[in-house]
Amino acid sequence: MSATATPHDGGQATGIDRIAQAFAANGKRAALMPYLMGGFPTLAESVRIGQACVHAGADMLELGVPYSDPLADGPVIHEAGTRALAGGATLMGVLEVARALTPSVPVVLMCYANMVLAPGADAFVERLVRSGASGLIVPDLPFEEAPEVLAACDARGLALVPLVAPTTPPERLARIGKRARGFLYTVSVVGTTGERAALADRFADVVARAKASTEVPVALGFGISTPEQALQAAQAGADGVIVGTRLVRAAGESDDPAAGVGEVVAELAAALL
Repeated sequence: MSATATPHDGGQATGIDRIAQAFAANGKRAALMPYLMGGFPTLAESVRIGQACVHAGADMLELGVPYSDPLADGPVIHEAGTRALAGGATLMGVLEVARALTPSVPVVLMCYANMVLAPGADAFVERLVRSGASGLIVPDLPFEEAPEVLAACDARGLALVPLVAPTTPPERLARIGKRARGFLYTVSVVGTTGERAALADRFADVVARAKASTEVPVALGFGISTPEQALQAAQAGADGVIVGTRLVRAAGESDDPAAGVGEVVAELAAALL
């Protein structure tokens, strides 16, 4: 199945379709995808934060599932996940957050491989589709171990979004890009998630490499935290901009997490117009 193909479903839009539409019709220099940690500060507040993001101009949402050993997450998101778990957040609870948000925008779930593989790829993906989510990001799922999950996603029109890094070798980058669905999550820097001061000088090369490897949109993430950096990512050719740590920090620091996050998202969205 090609990166744009979807199964026959009687004409109903699939998750892949919804993601493609969000990139095609967002009206900005690049689509804006805020990240929120499911269950932080609470599951109910996660819904309010997601709704605030949509109201402020988000085109898609990346919804994280808290996990005890989040290898790709920096300290801010790691701490948010720890607090979410301590507060009783579960995968099923986060899927209910997704269910509440998907009528407004495509939601792409970010979780770790053990959550997917423990119940089996088919069972996990079926549960995800029932929540209304459009895509899945599994940062610790190696390319070589992805075919089973990809097949389960393809069969249901769900986008399995792979990640590539500045250090990904060209041949491997081409293989990953060919298999990408929805978009290619392109990591702007080496390391874990987190805010960084200087990034713009690296954006152009990273984006160009990714775009040459795939036919789906390229979304740039990891380290982007300011409106200026979001604009620089778009000017470098990114089709989408992913912002996480800055928003999770706002959720943790604000007396009204939804309002605090919404204010930051509005500034990011304005920069991309």
